[in-house]
Amino acid sequence: MLRAAFLAPLLVSTLVLAVPPESTADAPAPPSATVDCDYYCDDRDPSLPLSARRSAYRPGTSAPPTAGPPSTGSAPPVAMAVICNKYCDARDPALAPSNRHAQSVAVGGRQVSLRFNDTDAMGWAVISAAQQGDEVWLDRSFDAGVTWGSGSRLGNTAAPAGFGEWRTMMFNVDDWADLGVGLLRACGRPAGSSSIACTSWYRTTWNAGERRTAAATALMERYNLGTGLFDTTGWWNSANALTAVIDNIRVTGMSSYRYAIARTYDLNVRAWQGNFINDYNDDVAWWGLAWLAAYDLTGDSRYLNTARIGADHIFRFWDSVCGGGVWWSSSKNYKNAITNSLYVQLNAALHNRIPGDTTYLQRARTGWTWFANSKMINSANLVNDGLTTSTCANNNFTPWSYNQGVPLAALVELHRATGDASLLTKARSLADASTGSSFLNPGGILFDDGGGGDVPSFKGAYVRGLAALNRALPDRPYTGYLRRQADTAHSRDRSSADAYDQPWAGPFQRSDAARQHSAVDLMNAAS
Repeated sequence: MLRAAFLAPLLVSTLVLAVPPESTADAPAPPSATVDCDYYCDDRDPSLPLSARRSAYRPGTSAPPTAGPPSTGSAPPVAMAVICNKYCDARDPALAPSNRHAQSVAVGGRQVSLRFNDTDAMGWAVISAAQQGDEVWLDRSFDAGVTWGSGSRLGNTAAPAGFGEWRTMMFNVDDWADLGVGLLRACGRPAGSSSIACTSWYRTTWNAGERRTAAATALMERYNLGTGLFDTTGWWNSANALTAVIDNIRVTGMSSYRYAIARTYDLNVRAWQGNFINDYNDDVAWWGLAWLAAYDLTGDSRYLNTARIGADHIFRFWDSVCGGGVWWSSSKNYKNAITNSLYVQLNAALHNRIPGDTTYLQRARTGWTWFANSKMINSANLVNDGLTTSTCANNNFTPWSYNQGVPLAALVELHRATGDASLLTKARSLADASTGSSFLNPGGILFDDGGGGDVPSFKGAYVRGLAALNRALPDRPYTGYLRRQADTAHSRDRSSADAYDQPWAGPFQRSDAARQHSAVDLMNAAS
C-alpha cells in the first residue's frame, strides 16, 4: 500500500487570526506526514522490493499542497478566472431568488456572514454593523478547503460610510465546465485592524440536497482530475472510493460524477503492471470489484474484461500451503482473510456476469470451502485477520470490520450463483455476530481502533457487504443497524462541508478520502 498523506482538515470552528499586512510568511507550516503503524503499516509488506510499492507507470502525484493562513488577507490576490455556470461570477445578490444563511462569525464588533442562493448554486459574503473601510470577501476552494489559490478574496469590497451592512457580489461554488467541486467561506476584517474572521467552509445544496449526495460531493472534492485517483489516500482506497461513488449513483440517481469512472480507468489502466495489477492481491481484487460496479452501471465491456484479468492474476497465487487459499502479496508470506474473501466475491461476481461460465464459479466454490474451514472464523463467529504461515493456525489478530463485511458480500454473490440457501444462513450468522459485537460496536456504533492509511477504509467495506446481505434477506434484518450508524455519523461526525471523520460516534476532527468514502458507503447502505 502507498503511504497516505494526511492534509490539513477542514476548518470547523470560527477562525480569528492576525495576518501581517502584505505578508503570509508567518503562516504555520502543516504537520509533516508520518508513517502510522498498528497491525498494518502504511507500507504494509516490507519484504516486497521498493519497485512493488512505487511504480514509474503510476500517474505521479505532486507533494501535498501547503495550506495558507485562514485567508490571504491584504496580500495581492492572484488573477482569478471568471467562472460561468448558470450565471457568471460577480452577479448581484439582489437577483438571488433564495437567501440561505449558512453561518456568521464575529470580529471587532462586526458580524461576517456567508449566504447562499441554492437555486443558482452561488454564494456571497455580508458584513454587518459595518463601518467605513471594513472589508468583506469570499474564499473558494476546489480541494476540500486545503488550498484556495486564485479563489482568494473573491469580490473583495470595502464598506462606504453610512451603510450598516455591506456585501460582496455572488460567486459560483462549483466550476461545471472544468469539473471543479467547490466550497466557499466568507471572510471579513474591520478597518484599521489586522484581525480577520472567516466562517467555516460550506457549499450550496447543488449536488448535496440530502445526506447521501452531500457526502458523495464532499468525496469528489478530493478527486484529482490529473491522476484519476483521490487525494489524501492510497491506491486501494481509491478503488473503494470509486466504488462508493458508483454505488451512490445507483442509489440516488445523481449521475454528476459519472465522469470519474472512465477518467480513473483511462489514467490508471497502464499503472503498475497494467490492468490495475500490482503486487498485492487484495488491491487487485478491490479494483476488480470497482470495475464490476462500473460495468453494472455502464455496460462497458472493458471494465468486465479488466476485472476478469485481475481475477485470473490472483488465481495464480492459489497453492496447497495451508490446504489452499491465495497469498496476500507476491512475496507469498501471508494468507489472510481479506484477500481470500475478496477472491470468493470477485470470482462469484464474475460468474454472475459471464453467461455460460463454469471456471469462476468453481474457483468461488473452492475458495469459500477453504475459507470456511481455514479456522480464520473464530469461536465468536468473527473473522480474524489471517493465518500463521508456519502452523496454519488462526493468528488471532484483530477482527477488523472489513474482514467481517467482505465475506457477507461474497456469500451473497455465491448464493446468487448457486441458489444454495445455506450460504445466506451462514452469512446471517456472521452478520449477527459482527453487528452484535461490543468489540466492533462500542456503544452501539461501529469503530475500528487503528490509524494509518488503511484502517479508515475498513468500515466502508463492512457496511457495503452488510447492506448487500440485508437486500438479499426478505426481512431486511440489518436496516435498523445501518440507519443507526448513518444517523449517528450525520449528527456527530460531520463538518460544515459534509466531510466525515473515522469515528462515526464523533467528534469530527479531520477528514480524508478514506474516511469520506466510508461515510459515503454508509449513507448508501442506509438507503
